[in-house]
Amino acid sequence: MAKILKKEVISDGIFRMDIEAPEIARRRKAGQFVILRLNEKGERIPLTIVDSNPEEGSITIIFQVVGHTTALLSHLIEGEEILDLQGPLGNPTEIKNYGHAVCIGGGVGVGVVYPITKALKESGNRVTSIIGARSKDLLILEKEMAAISDRLIVTTDDGSYGFRGFVSQALAELLEKGEKIDCVFAIGPVPMMKAVSECTRPYGIKTYVSLNAIMVDGTGMCGACRVSVGEQTKFTCVDGPEFDGHEVDFDLLMKRLRMYCEQERVSYERNQCRCQNG
Repeated sequence: MAKILKKEVISDGIFRMDIEAPEIARRRKAGQFVILRLNEKGERIPLTIVDSNPEEGSITIIFQVVGHTTALLSHLIEGEEILDLQGPLGNPTEIKNYGHAVCIGGGVGVGVVYPITKALKESGNRVTSIIGARSKDLLILEKEMAAISDRLIVTTDDGSYGFRGFVSQALAELLEKGEKIDCVFAIGPVPMMKAVSECTRPYGIKTYVSLNAIMVDGTGMCGACRVSVGEQTKFTCVDGPEFDGHEVDFDLLMKRLRMYCEQERVSYERNQCRCQNG
């Protein structure tokens, strides 16, 4: 059992939680994640560890309500407990002094790229961060990202704040101006990561993406999280979650992510009806 120590709404449908997990807090590194299960009949879902406090024995997660389980998680309050919490899982990000690193986060992906950005800055990199959302009211962690970046560029799809357009377009402008970039870390919706990878490909800039494949056991045994990278089958939970963006088959990933959309929609709507009816 893992107790919820703190819960905060940080944007529309987006929550931040501090969860009691002493062992995970001591061991986790940037880029790793946990898999949680809320109850005996619940599904297992992966969520990135955004931060940790080893002294307090807690980890921080950020999630968006997109389906049945995240909706249930959002209804829990401080002091309540999560049944299972497994981690840290996945391979840590390779942190070293690359030179000029660009960290890109879209939507909730900003929470995922935050610990990577922080670790890169602490390793002596010059960090440019580009974060984006559909509109200003959906933007998260702007102040936190600014504090760990040498430069922060904010984008919104509708132009309600910052640069009008996508994070990939903001990156393209930097590249077109001849700015030297040594590596890129891009995390967010699959179309966004694909666009960023295609943007950097002509320049030969190493580009890392963190994949959000469907995941069940987190050990590589179930095969649900398989992805195609460099025309080879990889398992996101044990081979990733980060891969070379220039080698990922994003179209296949998007196809696999859509496999259970209808079932998830029905489950979510059923859960919402139950909540409304008490």
